[in-house]
Amino acid sequence: MPLQLGPLHELILYVADMQAQVGFYRDTLGLEVSYPAGLDDYSDQYWVVFNTGQCSLALHAGGEKRLGEDAPKFVFKVEEIASCREELIGAGVLMSEIHSPAPGVQVCDGRDPEGNAFSIESVTPNHHN
Repeated sequence: MPLQLGPLHELILYVADMQAQVGFYRDTLGLEVSYPAGLDDYSDQYWVVFNTGQCSLALHAGGEKRLGEDAPKFVFKVEEIASCREELIGAGVLMSEIHSPAPGVQVCDGRDPEGNAFSIESVTPNHHN
């Protein structure tokens, strides 16, 4: 009988500078810290979790080798990709041009302060993703 996995539950990203990474994901991308919530300084934390819907994003301290090269890339769904891209550029994030890898799908790529890749994606209704 084949293994049956459930839905993706958590994505762990190893980071070297926790404070900078929390600042990026919380303040620049607007994600909500679910654990530990409400701190002003996250620099001494080893585990910080963001509420991102069905799959949480967890930052794990101690990353130091090949940052941004071996790390996973994560994708955030957005309603209006062009305006979201402009907001990110306005916040100092380097973003690629918007491209369409498949019919009805628009994607724009960026990098966090440690070089980890992320994308924003808009999907036209009636297309999967």
